[in-house]
Amino acid sequence: MEEPRLGIPKLGPVIAIDGPAGTGKSTATRRLADRLGFVHIDTGALYRAIAWLVLERMKVVPGNDFAAVAMDIAGQVHLEFRRQATKNPANRVFANGQDVTDYIRTPEVTMTASQVSSIPQVRASLLGLQRRLGCQGKSILEGRDIGTVVFPDADVKFFLNASVDERAKRRLIELEAAGSDAPSFEEVRSQIEARDRIDSTRAVAPLKKASDSIEVDTSQMTLDQVVDTMEKWVNSRIK
Repeated sequence: MEEPRLGIPKLGPVIAIDGPAGTGKSTATRRLADRLGFVHIDTGALYRAIAWLVLERMKVVPGNDFAAVAMDIAGQVHLEFRRQATKNPANRVFANGQDVTDYIRTPEVTMTASQVSSIPQVRASLLGLQRRLGCQGKSILEGRDIGTVVFPDADVKFFLNASVDERAKRRLIELEAAGSDAPSFEEVRSQIEARDRIDSTRAVAPLKKASDSIEVDTSQMTLDQVVDTMEKWVNSRIK
């Protein structure tokens, strides 16, 4: 039983997958977790859930201090993943017992999640939860600071990347498939660039590639190619 720098016993292998929005990170992580029989922990969904709760509270009590509301919610909320028993099993995100999965992928929540994640007290509130979930072993965590902050001692680290245009195109397809009122390509591209700036320049745990991460540029790769590449690396590192 390994006890890394985190100070929490790690009961099995941990894989860290980082990268900016639109690189196919979530879908590739789900596929890889299914192939390996690992638990998929979408840390970004935790911040999105808090962002949605913040927006909901601000509707009821407008004018409240944004950071104060976010810190209050993060300090009290109960977040968990539950695996949905359907033909295509998927993790559902619950906040205080409510399934919020279908509410946390809108452009508004996406941008708010970046603001929420830049608040040090919010990150501190979620850090322990992410580590406890991951340290159960045979887990794959995806996010923006997994390999650098949450699990610096992960057994395998990946950093997925792609061009801004390709990421904007993928995001637009997602929004259209979800039946949303999709903005223009230029608007989506601008949103992605703005989120990249926020995520990479925040004072606490900015988005960056860990020095020992394996970088995978997904711009010209199919999903299967991305997952195949990662699976080969995992098999070569974890016996």
